[in-house]
Amino acid sequence: MKNKVEIGSDNVFKDLGYANSEERLAKSELARKINGILKKKKWTQGKAAKIMGIPQPKISLISKGVVSGFSLGRLIVILEMVVVSQQKIF
Repeated sequence: MKNKVEIGSDNVFKDLGYANSEERLAKSELARKINGILKKKKWTQGKAAKIMGIPQPKISLISKGVVSGFSLGRLIVILEMVVVSQQKIF
């Protein structure tokens, strides 16, 4: 028995039939970028939360890719804060 393979689009959410697939993809990409920068800067969730003034549990959600509770705009603002923050915590 052969399995049928379908070539998907660039949006897994669309392929799986989710509503708001474009927004879901955009949020996922923003979370991926935020997490990549935090990892590159070697920031803990606690340090990131302190620097950005965001509760640590929110950083934890983003690190897990749980972005349903965030607006697209809020994730953009968080990404901007991560990118431009040069503050050091001793």
